[in-house]
Amino acid sequence: MVDKAEIMDESGIIRAVTRIAHEIIEKNKGVENIVLIGIQRRGVPLAKMIAEKIKGVEGKEVPVGILDITLYRDDLSMLAEHPIINGTEINFSVNGKEIILIDDVIYTGRTARAAIDAIMDIGRPKMIQLAVLVDRGHRELPIRADYVGKNVPTSKFEVVNVKLYDVDKVNIVTISDIEKGISH
Repeated sequence: MVDKAEIMDESGIIRAVTRIAHEIIEKNKGVENIVLIGIQRRGVPLAKMIAEKIKGVEGKEVPVGILDITLYRDDLSMLAEHPIINGTEINFSVNGKEIILIDDVIYTGRTARAAIDAIMDIGRPKMIQLAVLVDRGHRELPIRADYVGKNVPTSKFEVVNVKLYDVDKVNIVTISDIEKGISH
């Protein structure tokens, strides 16, 4: 798979994260009851980046949790015989909280659905919102992101590659062509 275009460089990612942080503050009239939960893997560093931006603007720490949705996926039987579990770390109550789920890319909506199911098994939040760095379209479920860094129309034969420093040692978003029948 060869990258055919760069969608966002490091400064573009930083601008998108800054904008998302400001939109979260604005839409929720502050961050009083807000918690951020990053979806494993690349939603986690994004959640931490957004939390830092919010702290810079509001002067308040926003709790950040980590959610592994592996066992909530509707395609679990199609994955490897022993799927990799990265772990959930939510060291605060979600009851009555306004949760912002954070992921790198929204595509079919199935990851967001699985994340909502996982959160509801943990507790009963007041509200769940969704923030993504890239919305590539092609929804299969009636789910939309509340906060989007960049909308990138794609074909089903393309893949959006988000690379973040905490995981990949670089901050960049690219688009590639893939083999027919495989999609992300």
